[in-house]
Amino acid sequence: MPTVKLTEDIQPLTAFRANVASFVEQVRSTRRPIVLTQYGRSAAVLLGVADYEALVEEIEVLRDIHISESELAEGKGIPHEVVATELLEVVRSRLAE
Repeated sequence: MPTVKLTEDIQPLTAFRANVASFVEQVRSTRRPIVLTQYGRSAAVLLGVADYEALVEEIEVLRDIHISESELAEGKGIPHEVVATELLEVVRSRLAE
């Protein structure tokens, strides 16, 4: 996702209300989010769907990594050799069918 351009991508909510279609088109064409302000403070972000989905996916992966690291620290992990052996057994049994 491209970096926000402060001169173009921070807009007041009143301008957004008056120009919704053009703001959506700007986000689509530039792939940059628009930060909407209300009373001079940031209030919301308009983001393209693909970029939103990518952010959500990245957060989910990072969350899974964090959970995995915590489980490993608690000794709940399974050694690689054990997993590899079990997977090979499953593959071999399915090939034998």
